[in-house]
Parts: sequence; C-alpha cells; structure tokens
Amino acid sequence: MVTSMSKPKRFSMLRSFVLADFITLGNAVCGMGAILLCLSYVELRDRQAAWTAFALLPIALVCDVLDGSVARWRKRHSPLGSDLDSLADVVSFGVAPAVLGYALGLRGLGDALVLLYFVACGISRLARFNATADDLMTDAGKVSHFEGTPIPTSLLVVALMAVLFWQGLVHEAMWGGRWHLAGVTFHPLSLAYFVSGSAMVSSSLKIPKP
Repeated sequence: MVTSMSKPKRFSMLRSFVLADFITLGNAVCGMGAILLCLSYVELRDRQAAWTAFALLPIALVCDVLDGSVARWRKRHSPLGSDLDSLADVVSFGVAPAVLGYALGLRGLGDALVLLYFVACGISRLARFNATADDLMTDAGKVSHFEGTPIPTSLLVVALMAVLFWQGLVHEAMWGGRWHLAGVTFHPLSLAYFVSGSAMVSSSLKIPKP
C-alpha cells in the first residue's frame, strides 16, 4: 500500500517572505556590496570604489529604518523578520565599517584587535536586544528603550572616515599617526571603533526607542 505524502513546495521559504523582508535583505546587500568595494579599493586604490562603499552604508540604514515602517503599514510581520534584521545589521553596521577601516589603513596588529572587538560588540549588542526585547516591551507592544547604542550608530565612525578620506588623512598620512607600543603597531584613530563598540554594549546607556 502506497501512502501519498505531500511534497514540500519549492522555494517555500521565499514564499514566506513579506515585502519588509526583501527590504531587510536590501540592507544586507548594501553592506556586502560595501565590503566588496573595499576589497576592490585595497587591490586597485580606486577612489570611486571607496566612495561608493561609503554611499552604500547610509542606503543600508534607510533600508533598516524602512523595513519596520513597511511591516507596520502593511500589518504583515514575517516570523523571520527580527532574525533577518539582526543578521543584516551585523553585515552593514558591524563587518562593513570594520573592513572599511582596514581598507583605509588601520592594518596594525593593535588596529586589527580593536576592529575584532568592534564587530564582537556589535554582534553582542544585537544578541542582547533580541534576548531582552520581551522584557523591555511596553503595554503598547513596542520596546521602550535600547540598552547601549544601536549598532547603526557605527555610521558616525564611517562618517568620520569619509571626512578623513576626503582630506587625504588615511594610509601613510593617517590622522593621529602610527604608534608602536610593546612591539604592537596601532593607529590612535582605531580608538574611534573602540569607543563605538563599547557604547553598544554599555548597560548604563539607556537610549529611548522611537
């Protein structure tokens, strides 16, 4: 006796996506695009590639803001939405800014350690938000505040790097110079990433959520 079994539909995951999810993926695509452009800049020193990388990250922020607005407008929320959002944010506001810093000259061992710390803080920040969102929920069904700065605030560091790139204060002319301590090379500019990452994981910073 042969028992008929329903076959799973092809591309069923894509069918579960709502419009907001595709906007979230646009966020991740912008971030990954910026990373690839940074790699191209490292190889070819094509300034246009670097400027395009800078431009893609604010577009990623627009997608990050827009996906929630679209979900509320259409009153359709995907079960994958929050996870997609966090993963996209790691790419666009964690990894991409770190790769951008490396591409522009933060390549000492000390710099690398700071960049790794920065990305780890961003990941930890998002994980903590996902784990505590229910506890911070108000009666209106919205999270009342952020603990630590949201990961998109890393764009402040990106903006700083853009200004320095425009002024030619990168690579050998890196603003703040290059220091050697105990055999470790680092640039003081990398401390901007350290401060940004530390602010993300600070429990003492309470940021009201719009």
